[in-house]
Amino acid sequence: MATGAAAADPWPLEVRYTAATKSLLVAFDDGVTFTFPAEFLRVESPSAEVKGHGADEKRIVAGRAHVGIMKVEPVGNYAVRLHFDDLHDTGLFSWRYLYELGTRQNEIWQTYLAALDARGLSREP
Repeated sequence: MATGAAAADPWPLEVRYTAATKSLLVAFDDGVTFTFPAEFLRVESPSAEVKGHGADEKRIVAGRAHVGIMKVEPVGNYAVRLHFDDLHDTGLFSWRYLYELGTRQNEIWQTYLAALDARGLSREP
């Protein structure tokens, strides 16, 4: 029997990208389903390019309003690699990270929009 935090981690039952809406749906076994715009996932990529190598190094990625996902690639049984059409593909989105993004999506998005505004940047390319 599994113990600890890993035992309680929700498990994805479905991962589906819809090109027409540029959104990724992830349905978890606890009954929660999240729909993520590709732009949101691109600007919150867990890659070193976006997150940096420390808590204070996060980079604000602008100009991704129209980004899409070309490929969703499973990585073991713990994550997916998203291949974005701006050729970014280095972040591994673990199930835990996707779940966290989903539960905090509005808060994270509002913080991102405020950071763009504060820097005079735009979502548009």
